[in-house]
Amino acid sequence: MRTNSIRAWRAVAVAALAALWLGAAPLASAALFEDDDARRAILDLRQKVEAQRLAAERQAEELRRSNEDANGQLRRSLLELQTQIESLRGEIARLNGQNEQLLRDISEMQRRQKDLAQGVEERLRKVEPSQVQVDGREFIADPVEAREFEAALASFRKGDFPGAQAAFAQFIQRYPQSGFRPTALFWLGNSQYANRDYRGAIGNFRALLAAAPDHPRAPEAVLSIANCQIELKDNAGARRTLDELVKAYPQSEAAVAARERLARLR
Repeated sequence: MRTNSIRAWRAVAVAALAALWLGAAPLASAALFEDDDARRAILDLRQKVEAQRLAAERQAEELRRSNEDANGQLRRSLLELQTQIESLRGEIARLNGQNEQLLRDISEMQRRQKDLAQGVEERLRKVEPSQVQVDGREFIADPVEAREFEAALASFRKGDFPGAQAAFAQFIQRYPQSGFRPTALFWLGNSQYANRDYRGAIGNFRALLAAAPDHPRAPEAVLSIANCQIELKDNAGARRTLDELVKAYPQSEAAVAARERLARLR
């Protein structure tokens, strides 16, 4: 009896296990099916990731190469630009040097032109007639003529009366129409007076009065004639000359001196 019970329990247990196994079989199949899909999905995902990784690497490599090419081109451009800059600097330095030399050349030309103009002007002054003023009178005189007159006058002023007399005599002979002539006659007469050539002096003083009676030196010339007459002991002639001086040039300083001498001669 007990044996039959045990057998029955075993039969029940076996039946239960069979039922469990039969019931679990579809679940296991379903689980196995789901694992295959997951694996396939994972594999697909891995393949996609790998493909994306490879694509990214390719893009990165292409980008790196592109950057290298761009950087190389940029470096070459920078080198070319630097070369051009250095070339331009050299050209600018050369042009600056040329400009400085050009400025020096222009300055030298301007200096030479100025010197040339001054030289020409100086030569023209030496040869061209110019306006001069002597004893309050203006006239045109040749530069050589003016220099000879001044040289003769310089001889008189330093006391070289023989030299002055010779120089003024030569001047009057050489320039008979000169504007200096009345003044030259006056100083020639004074040179002769200093050399005690009283008659020669009177002749030149009278020549001055005849040529230019209104000359500023005319009153002094008349007074000098009277002085020469006094030196020649011709007091009567001197008085007549002094009277003529007072009448002809009453407002002159020579007339004042003439009145004083008339008072002594009478």
